[in-house]
Amino acid sequence: MITRILSAETDSHAKEKYRDVIKILLKSSDIDSKLTCMFQNSDKLLCHMAAKCLALLLYFQLREKITLSNSWVAFCQKNLSEYPENEKVVYCLWTLTVIIKEIFKDTCSQKTEILKQFLTPFDTIFQVFYNSLFSLHFKSCQDTSKIINSMICSLELLELLIASRIHLKLHFTCQRILFLKPSCVLDVITWPVEAFVKRKFIIFIKKCLLWKVGEDLCWGSGPALMPPDQYLDVDMLALADAVLQAVDLGLLKTLSVRGKPPCFGGDEVQPACECVHGPDHVILRAASLLIIKSLEIKFQSCASANEIKVDLQSFMSELLTFLKPHLQPSLQSHNPCEWISRVFIEQDDDMLEAAKASLGIYLKLTRQCKTTEGLTQEKEMWNHHTHKYGYNPHCIFLFLLKNIGFDSSVLLDFLISSETCFLEYFVRYLKLLQKDGASFFTICKYFDVTELKDSINICGCSSSLVQDRSSNQTELSLWAALGSHRNAHASVPWASDASGPLNQPVMSKEPHITLQAAAGLSPPQASQSLVDYDSSDDSEVEVTDQHSTNSKQTSLQQEAKKKFQDTVRTGTDEKELSMEPQSRPLVPEQSNINIPFSVDCDISKVGISYRTLKCFQELQGAIYRLQKKNLFPYNATALLKLLKHTESIYNESMNSL
Repeated sequence: MITRILSAETDSHAKEKYRDVIKILLKSSDIDSKLTCMFQNSDKLLCHMAAKCLALLLYFQLREKITLSNSWVAFCQKNLSEYPENEKVVYCLWTLTVIIKEIFKDTCSQKTEILKQFLTPFDTIFQVFYNSLFSLHFKSCQDTSKIINSMICSLELLELLIASRIHLKLHFTCQRILFLKPSCVLDVITWPVEAFVKRKFIIFIKKCLLWKVGEDLCWGSGPALMPPDQYLDVDMLALADAVLQAVDLGLLKTLSVRGKPPCFGGDEVQPACECVHGPDHVILRAASLLIIKSLEIKFQSCASANEIKVDLQSFMSELLTFLKPHLQPSLQSHNPCEWISRVFIEQDDDMLEAAKASLGIYLKLTRQCKTTEGLTQEKEMWNHHTHKYGYNPHCIFLFLLKNIGFDSSVLLDFLISSETCFLEYFVRYLKLLQKDGASFFTICKYFDVTELKDSINICGCSSSLVQDRSSNQTELSLWAALGSHRNAHASVPWASDASGPLNQPVMSKEPHITLQAAAGLSPPQASQSLVDYDSSDDSEVEVTDQHSTNSKQTSLQQEAKKKFQDTVRTGTDEKELSMEPQSRPLVPEQSNINIPFSVDCDISKVGISYRTLKCFQELQGAIYRLQKKNLFPYNATALLKLLKHTESIYNESMNSL
């Protein structure tokens, strides 16, 4: 009956009849006491249904402004305050949880008043219960299953309380209890409990740091995000400090990262089948995000650049050491900044949160270093620091683009979606790119060199066509081919960690090396539109707009094409060298076998930087067309200006070579 009353589909006349029946029932019998007595029944299903009925009945009383039964309030207060002696606390927690969920789901405008009336009698008692629950000595407990059950129920209630603080303007102490005593919850992760319990707790703390608690409850008709309260900054800093302190005490070593393979129909693997255990990527992502986000929050209130560098070095070293055994191939032979793309490859929202946090750390450290700007050597040491500890924003962004194949439609999807923080991250990065374009192009050059070396290693050229060269000579020749950037190797310290010495091949009659990647070719999917047009006329208009946009790009492309054609004669016509995806790779023609393979084609014009600019141009065109048709969800004028400015940055870089 209560469900019918709360349903929007029920006729108003029928709702009134149901209300009358429920009110008569409340007056005629002590129904809440009878339902609480059922909690002692050995039938678990009956206990569950009794708790659910009681929760809906209490919510009905709150909604109709009927005073809650004193007997039920006293029952809950007694069970919460007497924990762990009283075993009925789970049903109290479950009832409280259901009531708050119903408040969130309701469409009425008095949610804040209803929740305030409900939480008032339990504010102090819940703090007592919180202290009792998390101060238990888990190892000395005989029945650990009951404690785990209580913890899971209390964690769900705690999440709802914090969510009500975010989405409803209320300020009870029980809503801040996690931030006032964060070590209590963090200690549970170090207890010898099952892996799923640790996973629940670490994901919960991650949500709190990202301020995303209760998002699943407030989807659709849920309440809007309220302005942060006066204690928010203090509480977030306290939680971040507690996380970093726990990591310093060995939190990561207590995490169970080895995942268990899923088995259809059971949890055991047949003896004849080989069992391959992989890492638990959920734990890896959550732990990584805990550290990087906590560092960002802490550094916001830190005034010393040296203190930031010391903490960053300490915690990022520990994080990269923690991740290293679980990432194959290991990060040791790659750029350490790749860790974000490797860890968060399956979770876009977390990956962008981690990228945004690392960018925030970089910008904070940049501002601090500018106040103590010194010699060029100090700047190079700082650049070395950003690469060694995996937070260089240019590397992180380029790895992101490589993962999506430089597909502008994926970036467009991120910008349109409200499920990630990509818009905020992208705008901040483009602003950084305006000021720090030189570093971006230097890093692009090394990406191109590394990509070329990997291609040469993969192709497996014949030993008769290989000239033995030392690693140092190879590095010098490659960097010399990229231009007169003599200190580029020093500014990109992970160059020395590349995968071993490079044997320099010569061109044969049947070369194995293809230059499709270096030619800046985007995947076919990049040209596809995300918009379903109402008619074929609209589609034809877009084709015309696309042709117009491509014609504007001709001047930018001609210089790169000419340089590439002069160096590597492909025997193909100009159409095959256009910006469109090609049906076959560009393969160099026969060359003099006595002349070693060269990169005089200036990779910077047809490599990573060129593909990045092309991706930005395609994205700019797509946003412009959508905004012109009033199909873009927000005003993107400022974003279009930032994207347009990347062209001038690229042109300036090309002119300086």
